[in-house]
Amino acid sequence: CNLASLNLMKFKAADGSFDVERFKAAVRVFITAQEILVDNASYPIKEIAENSHIFRTLGLGYANLGALIMSYGYGYDSDEGRALAGSITAVMTGEAYSQSARMSAILDPFPGYRDARCSGVPKPEAKDNIAPMLEVIGQHRAAVEQIHPAPEFAALKDQARAAWDEALELGMSHGYRNAQVTVLAPTGTIGFLMDCDTTGIEPDVALVKYKLLAGGGNLKIVNQTVRPALQSLGYSGAEIARIIAHVDAHDTIEDVVGEDGATIRSGLKPEHLSVFDCAFRPARGSRSLHYRAHIRMMAAAQPFLSGAISKTVNLPEDATVEDIMNTYVEGWRLGLKAIAIYRDGSKRSAPLATNKKAHSTNGNGAAEAIEAELQDKQQLEQRIVDLDRELQQVRAQLDQPVRHRMPETRMSLTHKFDIAGHEGYITVGLYEDGQPGELFIQMAKEGSTIGGLMDTVATLTSLALQYGVPLQSLVKKFAFQRFEPSGFTKNPDIRNATSITDYVFRWLGCQFIKGYKEAMSPKALQPDLPMKGIEEMERKAVNRPVTDLPRTGEKEVIDVIANTATSEGGPVLVAAGTGTHAERLQEALAGIYMDTPCANCGSHRVIRAGACGCCQDCGTSQGCS
Repeated sequence: CNLASLNLMKFKAADGSFDVERFKAAVRVFITAQEILVDNASYPIKEIAENSHIFRTLGLGYANLGALIMSYGYGYDSDEGRALAGSITAVMTGEAYSQSARMSAILDPFPGYRDARCSGVPKPEAKDNIAPMLEVIGQHRAAVEQIHPAPEFAALKDQARAAWDEALELGMSHGYRNAQVTVLAPTGTIGFLMDCDTTGIEPDVALVKYKLLAGGGNLKIVNQTVRPALQSLGYSGAEIARIIAHVDAHDTIEDVVGEDGATIRSGLKPEHLSVFDCAFRPARGSRSLHYRAHIRMMAAAQPFLSGAISKTVNLPEDATVEDIMNTYVEGWRLGLKAIAIYRDGSKRSAPLATNKKAHSTNGNGAAEAIEAELQDKQQLEQRIVDLDRELQQVRAQLDQPVRHRMPETRMSLTHKFDIAGHEGYITVGLYEDGQPGELFIQMAKEGSTIGGLMDTVATLTSLALQYGVPLQSLVKKFAFQRFEPSGFTKNPDIRNATSITDYVFRWLGCQFIKGYKEAMSPKALQPDLPMKGIEEMERKAVNRPVTDLPRTGEKEVIDVIANTATSEGGPVLVAAGTGTHAERLQEALAGIYMDTPCANCGSHRVIRAGACGCCQDCGTSQGCS
C-alpha cells in the first residue's frame, strides 16, 4: 500500500485556528513523494505492479482527528465535529488532485486515463476514462455544499470549495497523474510514533487506557488533549488542574461514587460531558459513544475520499444481532464504501482496557492472560510441527502424478464420422465442468488391427486427460498424423483428414478448445491464391505436349518394382522383355496391395487399379467406378 498520514494536531495554530495553507503545502509534498514511490517501490505480485502503474493509485490520509475535534471543545458525535472532519478531508483530497493535475501537465496522465482498455477490460463503455474521471471530480466538488454549515468552520469550508474548483479546472486542462489520491488508514502502529492521541478517523478509546504487556503488568496511556479541550471550553487554570487530577485518579472525567458512598465531583459541567465521550465506557463511568456516531463521522468524510475508510465501529458487549444488521444497513444508506464492526468482549483478551484492574476481574487477570498466551504459543508451535510434517508429505508427492477419475455417472458426447467411406464413432466422457476426461473410438467395419490401435489410442488419451495433460498438448501432437485410411469427410469443419487419429484429435480441438474451430476452419486455412500471368499458366498447363515431359529410366523403375513387389504366392515376376512398357508397368503395379483397407468389408487385399483401388475379396472399387 502506498500510504501516508498527516497528524492533524500539528496544523492547529497558536491562536486555535487550523492552518490551511501549511496543511495544503504538506499535502502537495506528500502526494509528490508518493507519486515518486510508484516507480521505485517493490510489489508482491505482477498483477498489483501492473495495476499500480496503470492507475498510479495513492493513499494519503490523516490521523488524530478525534483529538483535534476534542481540542476545539466539540464532541465526536456533534455537527461541528463532522463539519470539521468533512472540511479537512475535502481540502486534503481537493489539493491532492490539484497537485496530481500539475504533475500530469509534465508527466502525462495515468495510462488508464486515456485508454480504458489498458487494464484488461475487453469492451469498455468508452475508449477512455476522461469524462468519467471529470464527472467524479465534479461529484466531489458538489458534495462540499452538503457539509454542515458550522459558523466556526465556515472559512475552512470555503477553502474546501476553492480546492475542488482548482482541482476540476486543472484536471480539465491537464488530466490527472493519479486515479486515486486519498484513503483513511487505521494508523494503529504509526500513530504512536506520530505522537497521536487518536488513530485515523477514530475517537479515543478512553481518556485513560491500560495496555496489557506480554511480560506482565500494564502501561497507562493518558489522553493529552484534555487540557487544550478544557481551555477551549473556558475553564480556568485551577479548574483544569482539578479536572485532570480527577481523571488521573479515577480513570474517568465523570463524577464517581467513593468508597464511603459520597459522590466525588470532577468539576466538569454536565453540558460538556459529550466533548469527552470515547469509544468505550470507562470502568467507573457510564458514558460512551453510540455506534451510530462512528457511522455518521465516516459519512461526513467519505464523499471527499478517493478510496474507503478503514475504521472500527465499536458496539457494546450487549449488542444484538439486530444492532449488527442495522449498523451495516445504515452504513450502506449513508454511502460508505467499507465498514468493520467490533463488539466489546468478543475477544478473549484485548490489548487495551479502560481499567488496570479489568484484567484481574472475572478470572481474566494478567497472570491468566499471560498463561493463556503461553498455551496458545505452545499450541501454535505444535501446529507448526504438524504443518511441517504435512508439508514434507506434500513435497514428497509433488513429483507423483495425481489421477482425477471420472464420476460413476457422467455425461457423454457421441459423434459419428466418415473418412473416405470408413465409418466410426467417437464417444467422449465429460467431467462435471464439461471438460473431457475419457475417449472411446469404435470403427464400424475395420479389422482387428485398426480397431485395436484405435482402442489403444483412446485408452492412452483417457489416462492422459485424467492425469492432467492439457488437451491442447494432445491435439497439437496427434493432429495431422498421416497414414491410411485418409481422405475426405462429411464434417464441414474438417473437410479432409490425413488419418483417423488426425480426425479424432482435430474434432476434439473443435469441440473443447476455445478458438480452435475458427482457427482450423477450411476458410481460415485457405490462403489467397495470386493470379499469375497467362503465359505462366499456359507454360505449366497439365495438358502440355508429352514431348516436353522429362524422360526417366523406365526400365530401371519397372525392374525395381517387380523385384520388390509381393503377393500371397511370393514375388511378382515381370518379364522385362515381353509386352510394351506400359503393360509391364501395369502388371507390376497390379500385384501391390494398397495401404487402404476396403471400405465395404475391411479387407486389406486392395490392389491398385489405375488411379484407384479394388478389393480382391468383395470387388468394391475405391471410388472410381
